[in-house]
Amino acid sequence: MSRSGGNGPVRIDLRLLQAAVEATGEAILITTAELDEPGPVIVYANPAFTKLSGYDAAEAVGRSPCFLQGDGTDRVALDRTRASLEAGEAFQGEALNYRKDGTAYRVEWLITPVRNTDGRITNWVSAQRDVTERRAFEDRQALMVRELHHRVKNTLATVQAVLNATMRSSVTMAEFSKAFGGRIVSLARTHALITEDEAQVASFEGLLRAELDPYDEDGRVTLDGPRLKLPSEVAVPVSMALHELTTNALRHGALGHPGGRVVVTWRIGDGPAGPWLTWTWNEHDGPPPTLPTREGFGTRLLNKILTAQVAAEVDVAFERDGLRVRVRLPLERR
Repeated sequence: MSRSGGNGPVRIDLRLLQAAVEATGEAILITTAELDEPGPVIVYANPAFTKLSGYDAAEAVGRSPCFLQGDGTDRVALDRTRASLEAGEAFQGEALNYRKDGTAYRVEWLITPVRNTDGRITNWVSAQRDVTERRAFEDRQALMVRELHHRVKNTLATVQAVLNATMRSSVTMAEFSKAFGGRIVSLARTHALITEDEAQVASFEGLLRAELDPYDEDGRVTLDGPRLKLPSEVAVPVSMALHELTTNALRHGALGHPGGRVVVTWRIGDGPAGPWLTWTWNEHDGPPPTLPTREGFGTRLLNKILTAQVAAEVDVAFERDGLRVRVRLPLERR
């Protein structure tokens, strides 16, 4: 084999070409030219092919590349490949192949024809690379974009509900500004917690601590429950509800009283329709709750956000020593 150089043709030793092909990190297959059964047939496979597929060259030579395919292989992609090869054209595409141990991998290939001096195709050369991780990363990115779109829609609905509830419960513009601003800050804090987690989830205890830790003096706040991660579509409305409960406790309840305490407990159960979360907010040793003081509290916002967005059941009761709120909501199986 030779090529033209500045001083005339330069002959390249075929052993050098073979060494280059065997040293490359891309899997290389060379097949016969015929496309109809039983061809094309593999006549050469380099070491990178063995590393990629698990098959030794001796196990591949003499077989059709189709032995690498399986139930998950896209037949449409294979048909497009064959159409290009029948036209004598190079083809670049992807397919799902299977290793010797049965595991699947996504391969990107470039198949080019080798022609003799009269232009007849004598062989096909296929250069292949494993793109499984790249495609998985791209799929995760696409999922995150869809999740973000869904979360933005839910967030806007939450903001609308918060705005309406705040407008109805505020007497003055200053009161409205303070309440609405606090709710938006809480919403932003929750989104920050979700964004920091690769799985786009937030710890239920983390949401509680974000609201209650600033007021946990001398053991005034007790939290008791198992570790639980909430997906964003649940974490956002739950965090808003916790912010309302905390704010109300500061203004009218236990956290606004020197001896007041807040106890939050939660449990996870399983039922015919799937898992569910039950959490209870209990205020103790605060001022006696009175309906006029609590008029409109939580009921509108909790029902608007928790009931409408996450199908929760909300029970608000005014016990003798403080407010009790019990929430039960369904969880998706994860």
